[in-house]
Amino acid sequence: MTARRRIAVFTGNRAEYGLQYPILKAIDADRRLDYYLLAGGAHLESDFGKTLAEIESDGFTVYREVEMLIQRDSLFATTQAIGTGILSLSKILDDLRPDFLVVYADRYEAFAAMITGTQMSIPTAHVEGGDYTEGGALDDSVRHAMTKLAHLHFATNEQAADRIRRMGEEPWRVFTVGQPALDMIASGLFAPPDEVSASLGVNASRPIVLFCQHSVTTESEAAREQIRPSLEALRSLAGDGYQIVVTYPNNDAGGRRIIAELDSLRGVEGVQIHQSLGRYRFHGLLNVIGRHARGAFVGNSSAGIKETPVFGCPVVNIGSRQQGRLRGSNVIDVPYNAQAISQAIVRCAEDEAFREHCRTAENPYGAGDAGPRIAEVLATIPIDSRLLQKKMTY
Repeated sequence: MTARRRIAVFTGNRAEYGLQYPILKAIDADRRLDYYLLAGGAHLESDFGKTLAEIESDGFTVYREVEMLIQRDSLFATTQAIGTGILSLSKILDDLRPDFLVVYADRYEAFAAMITGTQMSIPTAHVEGGDYTEGGALDDSVRHAMTKLAHLHFATNEQAADRIRRMGEEPWRVFTVGQPALDMIASGLFAPPDEVSASLGVNASRPIVLFCQHSVTTESEAAREQIRPSLEALRSLAGDGYQIVVTYPNNDAGGRRIIAELDSLRGVEGVQIHQSLGRYRFHGLLNVIGRHARGAFVGNSSAGIKETPVFGCPVVNIGSRQQGRLRGSNVIDVPYNAQAISQAIVRCAEDEAFREHCRTAENPYGAGDAGPRIAEVLATIPIDSRLLQKKMTY
């Protein structure tokens, strides 16, 4: 009997893990594969919810914890974390020697994993490469650097796949699989409305806002200034009876500055603040807003671009962070301006024609079967010198 392939999967923060959940489930269900989950970054940080518990509550076993903690709120600290992550991961991977390492998206934690895997000549697969943003975050530079290092590419949309090929990657390495998060949504793996209502105390008869705003990493010194108009708008809407559910930002440079500003909302009637909702409640609340209540997802998270269309959930996207990213027509873009933010949220909640448009708008991110498609490639593609020795096509 052929030995199972050993698939190491790295996760460094809550949002990325939520997107990797279907991949892990598909690997776990495939008799040709075994997963080895490596968890680091914000999963181990109490300031950002220490979300290792969420992974374990989902039934996954964490093979090893990866130490790469950020001690300061700066780009210097981010760079240090990349270095310590490489040191930690190299020891783990040297011991494990997996057949594949799977790395997601474009964050600094994933960058450390990609560098480690490829420099150790471990076949490394990159999920969500080829996306495009131009909003001042370091994501684009990191994402495209990871593309040039990776041996396999699992793109979430055909535009991204074409971009990868035009970067000189051999076409046989590129697979368009869709957005993995849609697998969970298609399977109904999110909190039902009554559970959301009981857990968060929200009432579907009144407008609901789910808010998450991250720092723009190249503008981390401006994080406080950029979040304040949003908080002014939320404070005003809470006074008008809107229910505001706030979640913490990522642990990027500037993230702790945003958390400090969020403290100004504590005690405001109608506002609740959570370090993390967890994937199950997060998607459940998007479902309530899109299908059962009125309101919007508000902020600058990629979740607002990629995960909301399937729920028909309106989105108010603030500032430059997601500029240029492929999106559905359920998204309203606004600047860092309290009045513009408030007006857009009210439109999402009160304009029934726009809400109906959001419910029927095309979703550009796939059909909900990404996990099994990724697992099939990992189980069947030959692991040989052709895979490891990359050639440029331009």
